[in-house]
Amino acid sequence: MNRQYPQLEINLPKLRRNTREVVSRCQAVGIHVCGVMKGTNGHPAVARAFLDGGASELATSRVEQVIRCREAGVPGPYLLLRIPMLSELEEVVRWCDSSVQSELATLDALEAACVKLNKTHRVIVMADLGDLREGFWDKNEMVDVCAHVERDLPHVHLAGIGVNLGCYGSIQPTPDKMEDLIAIARQVEERIGRKLEVISGGATSSYTLVHWGTMPKGINHLRIGEGILNAKDLQIDWGIHDMDYLAMDAFTIRAQVLEVKTKPSHPVGTIAMDAFCRVPTYEDRGMRKRCLVGIGHSDVGDAARLIPRLEGAEVLGGSSDHCILDIENCTQEVHVGDIVEFSVIYSAMMYAAARDDMNIIVVDDARSPRES
Repeated sequence: MNRQYPQLEINLPKLRRNTREVVSRCQAVGIHVCGVMKGTNGHPAVARAFLDGGASELATSRVEQVIRCREAGVPGPYLLLRIPMLSELEEVVRWCDSSVQSELATLDALEAACVKLNKTHRVIVMADLGDLREGFWDKNEMVDVCAHVERDLPHVHLAGIGVNLGCYGSIQPTPDKMEDLIAIARQVEERIGRKLEVISGGATSSYTLVHWGTMPKGINHLRIGEGILNAKDLQIDWGIHDMDYLAMDAFTIRAQVLEVKTKPSHPVGTIAMDAFCRVPTYEDRGMRKRCLVGIGHSDVGDAARLIPRLEGAEVLGGSSDHCILDIENCTQEVHVGDIVEFSVIYSAMMYAAARDDMNIIVVDDARSPRES
């Protein structure tokens, strides 16, 4: 079945331009940009756009996405962002050039996989500086493990060290955090007797330090996805208003209107749990015109966080397969069969790009959209 809607459109010229804008600012302070493509399910067209825009490396959290891009002819190099499972190490060595690591046992098993496949694999050993996701908390242990890789694992190349911030623990990257990472790097370098190639200072949230001109010298690598793909987090959620050199509309979701009715704004009857075991609250605004749109939580994770481009429309909520819009104050008439466009946040894009039944359209110029 060739399903037309819901539809996710990817605008490649805007992605290339966003990449160039970020890369140029990072290069000016000695930082290489690794383009993170996991938010688009490793779409090969997005990977190419990162490389065309100047990214020096591509990254994702799933080996399957690396395979997809390599088979589409996108050369990489590729960094695996999620600490690999022991069960997938041979695939990691076969398909990925580098990976992030935080466990001695995994590093030792990685050496065995490299020997079996007669390959060398680069690693970035991760420090936990407070976000409490991956990485060594004990920095002395981390230095010891780095030395073990350098000394005892001839097929595993210690490329550098890195950190993740602003994810699980919501810890803001600061110059002090970056200085802490650089200090660990210097300890590792003193122990192994050479310079590290990579000191990776984090992801999109760390780009704020580049933008503000406060990134300490010594950080030479950032892993940036959302800041190029959607560019909304920093401009909207962080309130950085002088970052308008980045387009926030490189991705568009379209869905079709299923029903248009005037109904009460407050449910009628005894309120219990919704389909997701939540008890929502509702504002009684009287009778209001609303429409159902054929896209829901199954498609975008949380339909309530879609951003309608239809002037005057407001998302009321959704269910697995529906999004409900208040259209009482819309500036144009809405009819069954109409197509509604939405801007998307990172999580909505990530869910949509991973759906087999999402119609993904790649636009490389204004005249020639094509199905992916």
